[in-house]
Amino acid sequence: MADIIIGPSIALGLAIGIYEATLMHRDVQVKAHRFGHTIHALVLSVVFVFATMNVDFMLSVIPQIASIPVLGNPHVFRVIIGLIAAIKIHGTSKAIQGAGSASVGLGETWFHSILVGALVVAAPYAYPFVQPAIPTWLAF
Repeated sequence: MADIIIGPSIALGLAIGIYEATLMHRDVQVKAHRFGHTIHALVLSVVFVFATMNVDFMLSVIPQIASIPVLGNPHVFRVIIGLIAAIKIHGTSKAIQGAGSASVGLGETWFHSILVGALVVAAPYAYPFVQPAIPTWLAF
């Protein structure tokens, strides 16, 4: 069974979530939506990065996914997780935007959504380079 990377995946997920929240402040004019979207961005970024950094573990726990020829490839599986993240980010933005006049100003661009999805995919590949910057107490 593969090892699980917990602390660093949370740290990188929070960093990506903070980046998304920072970019989102440009798109969102309603302060209540900024707060809600920031929490949403932080939680989902941590979940998606945790998934991409622990693909080997996920494929060992769920062998049915590993048996699918294309999905069984860890790199392809990471890209699919990143695409799901980008679609989720953009879809949430559009769903809230369509909720009525209280959501005026909410609307993330596809570029922003895909950029964050790409960061989610890149996290496990960037980890060896950022590992020295992650505190030792978080390396579990």
